[in-house]
Amino acid sequence: MAVETPLRQIRHAAGTGAGQASRLKAAFTRWRVPLCVVALCLLPWILPSKALAVNVLIYGIYAVGYNLLFGYTGLLSFGHAAFFGAGAYVTGIAIAHFGLPWYAAVATGILVAGLLALVIGALSIRTRGIYFSMVTLALSQLVYYTALQASSWTGGENGLRGFTVGRLDLAGLSVDFLDPVNKYYVIMLFAAAALWFVSRILNSPFGAVIEAIRENEVRARACGYDVERTKLIAFVLSGLICGLAGTLSALHLAIVPLDTLHYNTSGLVVMMTLLGGAGSFFGPFVGALVFLLVEDVASLWTSHWQIIVGSMFILCVLFLPKGIWGTFIAWRTGR
Repeated sequence: MAVETPLRQIRHAAGTGAGQASRLKAAFTRWRVPLCVVALCLLPWILPSKALAVNVLIYGIYAVGYNLLFGYTGLLSFGHAAFFGAGAYVTGIAIAHFGLPWYAAVATGILVAGLLALVIGALSIRTRGIYFSMVTLALSQLVYYTALQASSWTGGENGLRGFTVGRLDLAGLSVDFLDPVNKYYVIMLFAAAALWFVSRILNSPFGAVIEAIRENEVRARACGYDVERTKLIAFVLSGLICGLAGTLSALHLAIVPLDTLHYNTSGLVVMMTLLGGAGSFFGPFVGALVFLLVEDVASLWTSHWQIIVGSMFILCVLFLPKGIWGTFIAWRTGR
């Protein structure tokens, strides 16, 4: 009978631990979309209000779209409010000025946000680092001032008003959209679709390429990948998902404030993504949940709730550099 030496026991334990971590990570990857959907189903019964739960869904989708570009491709954009706002404004204009049904307005909003992402991406993608961030910020502000000047269409400083979607009719089904529970679960269907879409992207060869570009762009180019085209496609896909979040925001609020295009909205999604964990699949939703929950609770105590949120963000950056969810995943998988 062979005697196992202490060194062999340590190697065996390390190998077993690594194998368990690898299996755990594979299980997370395989079941991440169903697990996320189950967690989201419980959200309105846990949070203080249904309206807060709907906001978590909308800004979670927004952060998921942004995370595809920032967390997985490694491009820090300061201009994603342009796509969120474009989706919201186009949806509102399509309903208020052209009388389109809600599903056609949503499709139009997503399409226009994608086209805008194609234009901004084509103009900015060849720059790097802080220059890329500044170019996206400048182009986003250009969209903001265009909306401000086109007041006959957008409402200018007052925002776009005059449209309310009370019922959602599709394929013989009719849903009361003013009911908070119905509204939540309808928007959750879109969130589930967005999560499934992002999961499919990340599991594809294209997902491997964007992560390779994030890790080492020079090496990815040396391997023969068309880095600029890949980054542009990632930029457009990110813009499409952020546009979806904007269209849902318009349906939810029945108004489109000008602030949806402001650079503060771009900064908001950066904070949510970092708070939850950039580059982690469910991190953006966790970031949106924590940010909006703290805002909701702290604003009841003081009008200076930004101090509390800002302090929490600083502590998270200092002590949880992978974000809340990213740190949890790293702890569970031993990495």
